[in-house]
Amino acid sequence: MPDQSPPVNDLRSALALLREHPGQLHTTDHPVDPYGELAGVYKRVGAGGTVQRPTGVGPAMLFESVKGYPGARILVGMLASRDRVGLLMDCPPRELTQRMTRAVRNPVEPVFVGPEDAPCQEVVHRADEDGFDLRTLLPAPTNTDQDAGPYFCEALVLGSDPDNGHTDVTIHRLCVQSEDEISIFFAPGRHIDAFRKKAEARGEALPVSLNIGLDPAVYLGTSFEAPTTPLGFDELTIGGALRGEGVHLVDCLTVDQKSLARAEIVIEGEILPEVRIAEDEHTHSGHAMPEFPGYDGPANPSLPVIKVKAVTTRRDPIVQTLVGPGEEHVSLAGIPTEAAVLRVCEDEYPGFVRQTYAHSSGGGKFLQIIQVAKTNEFDDGRARQCGVLALGVYTELKHVVLVDEDVDPFDTEDVLWAMTTRFQADRDLLILPGVAGHVLDPSQTPQYNPSLGTKGITAKMIYDATRPYALREMFTRSAFRDVDPTPWYPDYRAPSG
Repeated sequence: MPDQSPPVNDLRSALALLREHPGQLHTTDHPVDPYGELAGVYKRVGAGGTVQRPTGVGPAMLFESVKGYPGARILVGMLASRDRVGLLMDCPPRELTQRMTRAVRNPVEPVFVGPEDAPCQEVVHRADEDGFDLRTLLPAPTNTDQDAGPYFCEALVLGSDPDNGHTDVTIHRLCVQSEDEISIFFAPGRHIDAFRKKAEARGEALPVSLNIGLDPAVYLGTSFEAPTTPLGFDELTIGGALRGEGVHLVDCLTVDQKSLARAEIVIEGEILPEVRIAEDEHTHSGHAMPEFPGYDGPANPSLPVIKVKAVTTRRDPIVQTLVGPGEEHVSLAGIPTEAAVLRVCEDEYPGFVRQTYAHSSGGGKFLQIIQVAKTNEFDDGRARQCGVLALGVYTELKHVVLVDEDVDPFDTEDVLWAMTTRFQADRDLLILPGVAGHVLDPSQTPQYNPSLGTKGITAKMIYDATRPYALREMFTRSAFRDVDPTPWYPDYRAPSG
């Protein structure tokens, strides 16, 4: 038997796994500019998602020659393919939702280690001893020429509640503003922002660590949101459950906080009280960076500031980044969303919901396809109730499409077919007006709809494209023989998943 691949527990072991599978990782030493050019390359190769066409799904790319940063490496697109996520999680792509649901139900606590077991501290740069300039020390890319500045797009922020020490981890928009300052954007309701406000009310800074280059399971596990992971729930326990081993944490060197011991890079710092900066302070572009809906987020005029105290890294560290509106965001945000919706529907109606899919066109957040299995006429209403549950469990979800068992929720053409032939707008469209949504959707603004009182309020929709149970025979799909075509077409390959 062939040797079994070593377990994945950090970014480097994940890359080693991808190297064993052709077409999943492309490494290049052709010099690339991190400012606009790198994202422009990957926009074509593998960004996918809501990125402006032409784009597509392709391999992750490791750039080993970064202009202006000798020895630096940048990885993009690690999770920009559901098939690749399945490979990294050792799980069929269509079963990732169920795998994530089990992980939420069976959390594994983090493990605390000493510095001797923390490769993230192999190289140390201290602000008070060595002095450094973030802008030349690490390549923080820009996605477009309109970006407010260079961003760490895939840095996991770890902060703790000043009252009880409960930890939260989230990916936030982080713009490098000076040699030792980074602005941080919080969407409404984020837990670390609640911690920051508590500390600021006391006139205190909030210690945080920014962790870059991680085991993909950690990134996925920390992308759940309330109410699935309420305030006080440590999302690192989900990453631990996905790997069957607690995530390793180590004490930071310069702030009273933990960091992820197996990270490629850790930036230690404090969110300063009563200090604000315009996100585009140095460019005045009016734009932040491309966000998951496919549009540039507006530059925020007043953001909290992280004062950096130290940067610790592995030897030859890898900066991990993403293309904001791409398929990687769909994986990061969407697969946990699917699991959250499946979990609440399973709790309410065991076995009724067969599959959920956070569609790429919604950036993993706005559009959910829910597949149900009706067995009686009462299930007509139960299907719609599942749509209501989905909207209730995930605030940022905007549209839900309900489909039957004979429709593949992962196949857009199939879903559109059901939406066309199993739907009448006057009876099958449910609209919920004036509900909390997401501030990055430009249609959720008073400018677009004057009836909205403020940005981030929206109308939500449940689009019932299921067959009425009593009329199910009218909607029976044409039945073909299931024939293996390979004797006639030897190059045939069945769809993945």
